[in-house]
Amino acid sequence: MGEITRDDLRAAVAAGHLSEAQASRLIVLADARAGQRGAMGAEDEPFELFKGFAEIFVSVGLGILIAGIVGVSALLGDPGMIMVLWAALCWVFALYFTRRRRMVLPSIVLVMGFATALAGVGVAIVGKGLDLESSFTGSALAVLAIVGVGLMAWYRVFKLPFTMFLVGLVGLAAVLVLTQSINPSARWDDFADAFDLRSGSGLAMGTLVFGVLAFVAGLFFDMRDPNRLGRNAASGFWLHLLAAPALVNTVALTFYNMGPGSGYWLLALALAGITALALIIDRRSFLTAGIGYLAFLVSLVARQGGDLSWPWVLVVLGLFLTALGAFWIDLRAYLMRVLPEFPGKRRLPPYAE
Repeated sequence: MGEITRDDLRAAVAAGHLSEAQASRLIVLADARAGQRGAMGAEDEPFELFKGFAEIFVSVGLGILIAGIVGVSALLGDPGMIMVLWAALCWVFALYFTRRRRMVLPSIVLVMGFATALAGVGVAIVGKGLDLESSFTGSALAVLAIVGVGLMAWYRVFKLPFTMFLVGLVGLAAVLVLTQSINPSARWDDFADAFDLRSGSGLAMGTLVFGVLAFVAGLFFDMRDPNRLGRNAASGFWLHLLAAPALVNTVALTFYNMGPGSGYWLLALALAGITALALIIDRRSFLTAGIGYLAFLVSLVARQGGDLSWPWVLVVLGLFLTALGAFWIDLRAYLMRVLPEFPGKRRLPPYAE
């Protein structure tokens, strides 16, 4: 009989044979008997888009089938009813492909189709309000509320982590609508200034608020599954994937636009803090979102010592990121050991004591 691995426990949780709490207790027991906690596998931030080509094949078939049925239903001439039928089809198919077969990619295709259909239903209910600038905010929020409630119902029934990514996008759209970043007359004269907090841009403030909310939500899911075994950790992954660029780009671009001197020093400090945060919560997405700014800082430092071409800058940056990735677990363990106790520290992913 072979040794039971974390992948086996993760599969047992996904299949419903074990709860996440039971699987976590088994991990803790096994590690306690081994006398250490530092031997986590390299796949400590797991997620998957598909399990094999069969899922790609089924997804293509589902897309064609739903498109065909919706096309035939278009003969009814009622756009609202077409969207309702579309949403209902996605829900029915998910009962088999998501709940019973637990196929990842087909489930993602179905929830995306469901969200699109709900948006169509919302637009049909609101009517032509979206075309009127005076009522745009209320109409847009009404449509987003319909989509958001529907997606939360989907997550409750099907427990699909990717659903949180779509919920996050709905939340981002709502924040941008409320901050007047999205409206029929909105235009960006300068893309960089649009994300600069100093410019008073509603878009910059909206992305910052959204990033904080998405980060808190992702951390909530992470702390419910610190061993990264089940859907809570996977749901947190998708939320952090949204939170990271929203937070990093807004803060880093603001400091970058301040120019040489204090601006670049603050940018360097911000990236150092982001790196530390990524290590503490064990989420690489935050550091990944700052790669462009890291490349800029490396080139800036290189210019101070003489002329250095971009290929060499990429070599230096690549070496830094590769080393950081290779020694991530050790670096995180050291950082967590030297940090004092803080609320929630014991509910973050385990590290070598």
